[in-house]
Formats: sequence, structure tokens, C-alpha cells
Amino acid sequence: MADDTTAARDEGIARVARLRTDVSHSARIWNYWLGGKDHYPVDEEVGDQILGFVPALPRSAVADRAFLSRAVRHLAGQEGIRQFLDIGTGLPTADNTHEVAQRVDPSCRIVYVDNDPLVLTHAHALLTSTREGATDYIEADVQDPEKIIRGAAETLDFDRPVAITMLGILNFVMDTDEAVSIVHRLLDAVPAGSHLVISHPTTEVDGEAMTQAVEYWNSQGSALMTLRSRADLSRLFDRVDLLEPGLVSCSRWRPVPGTGEPVEVTHFGGVGRKS
Repeated sequence: MADDTTAARDEGIARVARLRTDVSHSARIWNYWLGGKDHYPVDEEVGDQILGFVPALPRSAVADRAFLSRAVRHLAGQEGIRQFLDIGTGLPTADNTHEVAQRVDPSCRIVYVDNDPLVLTHAHALLTSTREGATDYIEADVQDPEKIIRGAAETLDFDRPVAITMLGILNFVMDTDEAVSIVHRLLDAVPAGSHLVISHPTTEVDGEAMTQAVEYWNSQGSALMTLRSRADLSRLFDRVDLLEPGLVSCSRWRPVPGTGEPVEVTHFGGVGRKS
């Protein structure tokens, strides 16, 4: 017991040491734009600077989150998916993947993956599974898909279909060939009938302003990120069959009927099925 306590203490110390409060982080800025409280002054400062280039970005943050909810609800409700691998989880908020999926079927199993120490400190909010289902959290980097697969296999059955969700994470893989390779390695681990959900900031909407915003972001010390065109994003889906309406602005992927014409946002998204 003493060894376990010491290990837990050492892990906590290491986690705090990695938690930089003087450098902004995308998950915390996203949290700020979504109206959350899990961020620091530096995140507000950088977030406000970015809004100077693209004032509508909070709308993108909201649309991206709503896209995740609609995609998960569709996959659980219409496609019969009961396993979800959520890579690039971000900070917990309303309608996390397990909450949406387990409302459809309480037996759904979800594994969250992120490499931000602050997300790890809040992971307890992601592990409130139903009794019938399961949730788990893996601290890992998107650029190490093998580690992700090994860890997820403790909770998910890779002989049955899995939905891999990657919202706002592949933009931190600067090389498009590498991003495509990561997606391929993850898809190789799951069977036919599995699905891939991706959202990504693009140059397709407010391209010049978005380019300036990303140049600023990359100049101030945080993890480098990139924008991609529709053609580049299409490569990420080259091993799956895109569901209708294809690769579109997140706000326009199967919007809730009766909510009016959705406004295009800077994040594009799509859902594909592995044959």
C-alpha cells in the first residue's frame, strides 16, 4: 500500500510539473471560448488575441462540440456502434462522448485519450460510466497510435466495430502524410463496420484570417498547429466511405431539423465507415 501511495504521489508531482500555466494550451483556450472555467489568464490572453483575427471562432467551438454530439448519437442510435475511442478528448464539458452514447445504450464502452496534464486531472468527470458500460482514460499522444491501441484494448474489443473520434487533434500533426499514416494505423486496428469521425480547422472559411490566427498561435510558444484545405482533409478519409453529407462545415453535418440554416464555421468535419 505504501508503494502505491508513493507512486500516486510521484505521479501527481510529475503531472503538476508538466502543467505549464505560463504557456497557452489549445484545450484550455477551447474551454474559454465555450464559456468554461478550466483555463488560465494566459489562455484568455491568447484566446482574445486570436479572436482579433477571427471573431467568430467561439461559434466554431460550439459547432464543433455539437457536431461531436450529433455524430455520436447517430453512430450509437443508427449504426449500432457500442464502442468509442475518443482521441484528443479535451477538457470535460457538457455532453461528453460517454454521456451521449450511453443515453442511447447504457452498455456503450468509451476510451478517452489526451496528453494534456490538465485533462488528466479532470479525467474523473470522464469516468462516470453507467453500470452496464465502461469508460477509461489513457494519457497518450496522437503520434503514438500503437500505444493508444494497446491501452484501449484493455477496455474495448477490437474484434467488434469501434468509432474513432478525432476532433481538433490532427491539426497538431504538421505533416499531412504523417496525419494520414496515423489515421491508417488506427483504422488497421479496427474491423469492418467501424467508423471514423474527424473535425479540423480549415482554410475553406475565413481562410486569410485563419492563416493569420494560426501564424500568431505558432509564434507564441504553444504546440504548433496547421490548417488544411478540403483536398487535404479528404485524404484523411481515403480508407472509409463518407456518410452523407460528406466533408462539410461542422455546423452543416446533419443539423437538427427546425433549427434554421446553419452558418458555415471554420472547422470542417466528416464521418466515414470502414468497409
